[in-house]
Amino acid sequence: MNIPLSNLINTGTVHWTDDLSNQVDIIVAQTNNYLISFNQSTNETNRREILGQMFGTQLDERTVLNPPFQTDFGAHTFLGKHVFINRDCFFVDLGGIYIENNALIGPRVMLISVGHDEDPAHRRDLVLKSIHIKQGAWLGANVTVLPGVTIGENAIVGAGAVVTKDVPANAVVAGVPAKALRTIH
Repeated sequence: MNIPLSNLINTGTVHWTDDLSNQVDIIVAQTNNYLISFNQSTNETNRREILGQMFGTQLDERTVLNPPFQTDFGAHTFLGKHVFINRDCFFVDLGGIYIENNALIGPRVMLISVGHDEDPAHRRDLVLKSIHIKQGAWLGANVTVLPGVTIGENAIVGAGAVVTKDVPANAVVAGVPAKALRTIH
């Protein structure tokens, strides 16, 4: 039984069956090939074409994604216009990652849209919750954003933060776990 993989975005708990695993593994293998080509290419036009194939849509001409870049799935990452993603980022995107216009993603940022069931008997089952990075948000270096989190419009997440809860628009947060520091006026 083939499940449309786009139905997995933000779906919550998914029982990890052999059938689903096989479907995902096909995309993961293809994504690995895209990433090898992307990360080894020095030609910007070629890199943009590879990302377009991996994400299933062409990038806005002002969107920049610097290598090296890693993702485990690839097809569930959606990038807006004029997005900047710095080097050495890692996206776990089966649950969906949405980065809106004018967002800035610092180096070594990890966006994780997949968790696991707490029950040891079902630990292999996945919990898929989308991440949303709203317009104009800025994530500093080495930030980790966990499943289901929304970073509000124009918010700033300080370097090294681990974001476990939604960040309001125009807020500045930092720390582990990230806590509100102030509001941007």
